[in-house]
Amino acid sequence: MKTVFTVGVFDLLHIGHVELFRRAKALGDRLVVAVQDDSAILRYKPGAKTVNNTAERCYMVKAIKYVDDVVVYEDVQSIVKDVDFDIFVTGPDQSHAGFAQAVSWCRENGRQVVILPRTEGVSSSELKQHIKAL
Repeated sequence: MKTVFTVGVFDLLHIGHVELFRRAKALGDRLVVAVQDDSAILRYKPGAKTVNNTAERCYMVKAIKYVDDVVVYEDVQSIVKDVDFDIFVTGPDQSHAGFAQAVSWCRENGRQVVILPRTEGVSSSELKQHIKAL
């Protein structure tokens, strides 16, 4: 049984997130999604504003049929060491130092790393801009 693992904020859920979960789940038997904690978001992006709190984001992510389990995380380089998985799925834009450390740890510890392309035409940032313009 292969477990697939991915991480993110997942504040404004949209079709791109659902597609990420669908494609990630197709790589294995079980999908575990880590949702970043509110306090960690503010630590990494001071002044960032989320629409939904950690518990609400976890609830929404868990409700998606492709997701088998949800955990909360502070930083990606630590959570990859705490969750038992076979395949780590990231996006092409997840490339900051923490992700580089997480990917290195995965490769050094026999975990497969898969970078899935974004769903074209949709992003949380674009969605927030569209809502502001309404």
